[in-house]
Amino acid sequence: MDVKTARKPYVFDRLGRKPSDISHNKSVCIFWRNGKCLRNPCRFLHSELPVTCAKKGSYLESSNQKDLPTKNSNYIRTKNKLVLKRFLETTVENSREDAGSKDCKRGTSKNLALKNEESGSNSTEDVLTKSEDVLTKSEDVLKQNVCQSWVHGNCIDGNKCQSLHSWFHADGLSILARLQGHTKAVTGIALPEKNNKLYTGSSDRTVRIWDCHTGQCAQVIELGADIGSMISEAVWVFIGMPNVVKALNTELGAEYDLNGPIGQVYAMATTDDITLFAGGQDGVILAWKCTTETNSPFQPIASLKGHTSDVVSLTVGRERLYSGSKDHTIRVWDHKTLECVMTLDGHADTVTSLICWEDYLLSGSLDRTVKAWAMNEEGHVEAIYTHVEEHGVVAFCGMRDGNGKPTLYCSCNNNSVQLYEMPSFDDGGRLFTKQEVKVILHGPKGLGLFFTGDQTGLVTAWRWLPKSKE
Repeated sequence: MDVKTARKPYVFDRLGRKPSDISHNKSVCIFWRNGKCLRNPCRFLHSELPVTCAKKGSYLESSNQKDLPTKNSNYIRTKNKLVLKRFLETTVENSREDAGSKDCKRGTSKNLALKNEESGSNSTEDVLTKSEDVLTKSEDVLKQNVCQSWVHGNCIDGNKCQSLHSWFHADGLSILARLQGHTKAVTGIALPEKNNKLYTGSSDRTVRIWDCHTGQCAQVIELGADIGSMISEAVWVFIGMPNVVKALNTELGAEYDLNGPIGQVYAMATTDDITLFAGGQDGVILAWKCTTETNSPFQPIASLKGHTSDVVSLTVGRERLYSGSKDHTIRVWDHKTLECVMTLDGHADTVTSLICWEDYLLSGSLDRTVKAWAMNEEGHVEAIYTHVEEHGVVAFCGMRDGNGKPTLYCSCNNNSVQLYEMPSFDDGGRLFTKQEVKVILHGPKGLGLFFTGDQTGLVTAWRWLPKSKE
């Protein structure tokens, strides 16, 4: 019986020579070109094609041509390197959108596209030069983003990582303390006057009281229900909960229940004379007035109706109360009469944040916009500027940085807090967290302190370093 032995496959010669019965593939291995081919045998050539047999569009390399051919439709040549055309086009387009989103006044954005037609130049070299600048900016942006692997403690690149290994990207900023104890999202932070204690409330149904000198938790108060919001005014700390607002007198240690709200209280605000406003899930805002009575120091004075869904943001300024709701509107209430004087339409989603800044009202929404409102000559409030974010806005805070510049702290639902120099909205840096920041509070004036609370339960104390004296 004849025995047939298996024929060993031919191994391709590393110079490209092979028997005539092997596949007549005339393409050169692009991985071999880059010194990365691990196949042996490889069905592509490991040598250069003779110029006479190279076809149009093939990977041809002569002694004077080290890069990929410009005739290939997927690549274009720049001054120093070849860039994948599709990637370049995508990068340019994304950069246009990103740049346009930072200058979007009155609902329109500046067109930052490459304007060859306007300049009268059709030079491919000009376009590629600008494209290289876009790529350089993209690398800078990448370096400004935190490494997600580092955030979760498993980055293996170390110093070679292209992303940040830091919780912030801002000049003159430092982390003063990281207060850990809450097991769920932090929904409120309060720093009452004449007190060296910081109060934090959470969805874990507790209020934690922290010693400002040591950073240690001094007391835990079990409330038995999720905390929706928390603010302070003078010696009072107000805690928003389902169907009730708890008022704590930090000076006397007394506690009072203010009944009336329907559902969770997501937003509260106070005036200088301690008139308290609290918004409920039924869209109604309740108001209490602080009195001198010891048994019941807060008396209900009004019920403000108008919103058709949850009230989630409140602020007071210029003798007016402003309320934001899940019904996408902002209502303006007269502080004295407590009547609604106007309704502001302009947002396409929940109005999550409101602050009064000098003569302006700033509003943030899940529709990814920040709007600046001002009163016109007729006495009506209108949107005079719209800034577009890449992600939905969750929370606001305004204060001055270490150089005394007015800064807006804008928390978005991409686990970051963007810092903007006001009123230009120039980039001032960014803070990073494991989960989104739900609340931001500025500290006492002149100390450069502010606090953030995120969904993991972490409270972070930040400080702007004093301006260096030259």
